[in-house]
Amino acid sequence: MVRTLGVAVVGFGWMGRVHTQAYARVPHHFPGLSLRPELVAVADEVPGRAEEAAAQYGFAAAHRDWREVAADPRVRAVSIAAPNFLHREIGLAMAEAGKHIWIEKPVGLTAEDARAVSDAVTKAGVQGTVGFNYRNAPAVAAARELIASGEIGTVTHVRIRLFSDYAAHPEGALTWRYERERGGSGVLGDLASHGVDLARFLLGEIEALTADTAIFLPRRARPTGATAGHTRATGGELGPVENEDYVNCLLRFASGARGVLEACRVSVGEQNNYGFEVHGTKGAVFWDFRRMGELGVSRGTSYQDQPVSTVYVGPGDGEYAAFQPGSANSMGYDDLKVIEAHHFLRSIAENTPYGATLADAVHSAAALDAMSRSAERGAWVPLA
Repeated sequence: MVRTLGVAVVGFGWMGRVHTQAYARVPHHFPGLSLRPELVAVADEVPGRAEEAAAQYGFAAAHRDWREVAADPRVRAVSIAAPNFLHREIGLAMAEAGKHIWIEKPVGLTAEDARAVSDAVTKAGVQGTVGFNYRNAPAVAAARELIASGEIGTVTHVRIRLFSDYAAHPEGALTWRYERERGGSGVLGDLASHGVDLARFLLGEIEALTADTAIFLPRRARPTGATAGHTRATGGELGPVENEDYVNCLLRFASGARGVLEACRVSVGEQNNYGFEVHGTKGAVFWDFRRMGELGVSRGTSYQDQPVSTVYVGPGDGEYAAFQPGSANSMGYDDLKVIEAHHFLRSIAENTPYGATLADAVHSAAALDAMSRSAERGAWVPLA
C-alpha cells in the first residue's frame, strides 16, 4: 500500500530546486517505495521566490517565514536547503515539531551545531538524512565494495581532491558564504566536508589530522540585492573574505592507512574536479566525478608495471539499475540527489536509517573543526 507523505522545502536557491525535483522523480525511479511525497509547502525569505516555486512545481502553500512550515500539520518531512547559519535553528525547530529532516551539509557552522541537530532528531524519534551526495554515485559504491573485498590488498594511502572555480572570479559577490557569522568555514564546509565523508565511507574512521588553509582572494564586492548561487558584483563596497579558499590536510586512519585531502574553491581551470585515488598493497582504484560512471582499477599479482583498466559501472552497482538498463549509460548530478531522496523516504517508511545520517554529519563536522584548529596551531589534532 502506497501512502502519501507531506513534504516541504525551506530555502529555494539552486539546492532547494534540486531537492524538489528529486521528490518529483523518486516515484518513477523507485516505484516500490511505499511513500509518495506530496509538495505541501515551500519557504524562502527572498520576496517572490517561494511564490514562483509554488507556481512552477505545484507546492500547495508558499511562505516567507520557515516557521509557518514548522507549524503546518500537513508537513511530515522537510528539506532544509537554507544558508548554513540557519541550519541549526531550523533543524532543531523541525525536529521538535516532529518532522523528519533532509538537511544539506555541513549542518550548521560547527560540530556543536551538527551535534545539536543530531541529538534533537534522536530525541524526537524522527529520521535525518544529510546531503553527502557523492557517496551515492554507483561507482563510489562499487569502489567501496572492491576495497572491502581485499581485491587491492590492504589500503596504504588515499588522495582525495575537490577543486572548483566557482569562487575564482575576482568579481564574485561577497555573499554569506564568505562570512564567518553566516557561512562558518569556507571551502572546509562546502567541499572538504564531502571529502571527509568520502574518506570515511571508503576507508573508515579518521584518527588524527593536520591541515593548512589559505585565503587567496581577500576582498570582494558586497551585492546590492538578493543572490542565488555564485553571482558576481561590480562597483559595490569591498569587504573582507573571512573564511578559507583552500585547504590541504594529511590524514591518519584508524586502520593505519594515510591520506591527503585537498580542496579549493578558487582553482582557475578546474570545474568540479572531484575524485579519489586509493592505493593498496596489491592494487588501486581511481574515480573522477566528471566521469562518474567509470572506475580505474588496477588488480592482479604483478605489483610492478601492473596495468590500470577502465571499468564501467552498471546494474548491480549501487542504485544504478534504478536509472539505466546497462553499463556505460551516463548518470548525472541530479540523479545522486534522487538516490538521496529515496534513502530519506525509505528511512521514514521503515523507521531505519539509510544513506548518510546526522551521525555522519557530526563526524564530518568534527574533522572540519579539527582542520581549523590544526591550521591555527600548526600541529596534528586527534579525533576522539
